Amino acid sequence: MLLAIDVGNTNVVFALFDGRRIKARWRIATDPRRTGDEYAVWLMQLLTIRGVTRQEITRIIVSTVVPRALHNIEILAQNYFGVEPLIAGKPPVGYGIDVDVDQPSSLGSDRAVNAIAAHARYPGDLIVVDFGTATTLDVIDFNGAYKGGIIAPGINLSLDALVGNTAKLPRIAIEAPKSASVIGTNTEDQMLIGVFWGYIAMMEGLIVRMRTQIGRPAKVIATGGLAVLFDEHSGIFDAVDPDLTLDGLAILAERAEAK
Repeated sequence: MLLAIDVGNTNVVFALFDGRRIKARWRIATDPRRTGDEYAVWLMQLLTIRGVTRQEITRIIVSTVVPRALHNIEILAQNYFGVEPLIAGKPPVGYGIDVDVDQPSSLGSDRAVNAIAAHARYPGDLIVVDFGTATTLDVIDFNGAYKGGIIAPGINLSLDALVGNTAKLPRIAIEAPKSASVIGTNTEDQMLIGVFWGYIAMMEGLIVRMRTQIGRPAKVIATGGLAVLFDEHSGIFDAVDPDLTLDGLAILAERAEAK
């Protein structure tokens, strides 16, 4: 089996693949100080619940945007699974796509892996929207080349900034407003309207501009935790693919094994 590990700024996601099917997935808060031993104590219990032994995991692949966390993930793989992990973007696991930007080495591995998975699943030009700590919008052309994108504050970051820098505004949950009205009559509703509909308006505007610049029809693929919520209340996306990053890691692992 393959264990794919996606280290993001907020969470680390572990996914267990049986072939190309995700058998189980787990997440834990990202903490660069968490040791390989601590990961192992947590993960081994979850594997046992699923009836999976550590010996069944023969391959591990990692994508990380938190460099400080990588060493401890490598220790986990080496000490507890006897596996040298594959690292997305590093030999022998190159991305295998053209990265047509000013500084190709600066492209985050999560965005590159999303591009690989999206091109494998959907034909034509694509815009991939990933809702993470930051919200990214990335353009992949019909040949699978990464052409560039946009980085915007994630909705939770925006809300944290709003609440943290005002004296009287309360903490609210991210959810769809109960009313279709965009004129709130109390503080909480006004905040939710601003955050929720404001975010949708931002994405709609950016996607229109990106499609105009691409000059060809482009499908919009959404991934990340809040993709489903926004999809339920807008017509922005052509598809929602929550496991896009993990599937991209599985594709890279297959390619590395085939070499």
